[in-house]
Amino acid sequence: MTDERDGVDLHVARWAAYWKDDPRFAPEVEGALVRMNDIHKWARRADAAAFAGNEAFTMEDYKTLHALMVQPHPMEATPAQLADATHLTRAAMTSRLDRLESSGLVTRQVDPADRRRVLVRPTAAGREAWNKHIFEGMARDRQMLGALSHDELVQLNALLRKVTKSIE
Repeated sequence: MTDERDGVDLHVARWAAYWKDDPRFAPEVEGALVRMNDIHKWARRADAAAFAGNEAFTMEDYKTLHALMVQPHPMEATPAQLADATHLTRAAMTSRLDRLESSGLVTRQVDPADRRRVLVRPTAAGREAWNKHIFEGMARDRQMLGALSHDELVQLNALLRKVTKSIE
């Protein structure tokens, strides 16, 4: 029989021994939250590693394109909307858009309905770059969750949805 414990089980056991007579310690809650946090950290590290050393297209470039691509059709936004969506200052967003525009990934055009506004839109090359990187990320995520069967992923999603709905 193989030992199916992980590092989190050791963490929880350590605290369970320390708080053995304290009913406020909930080992199942601690284990679930530490595991979810660890999975999130591993996913973010894998994403960062995928962009490491890539000066031509950075994680920040991807995040900016992503904020643009998730806009309702026709996938356009003002620089201010993108700054808000990415938690950047407007000056930082201007710099980022300069970079993306010079790389041919976005265009900035005056809004014909309101000449005071500028609209940012992805180019075909921008959509292609975003698609490439989002599908690479999905492949990493799929690999990370590869220990679970399809039915187990459905079950995990149902359980996590239940938690999410209770705190939204």
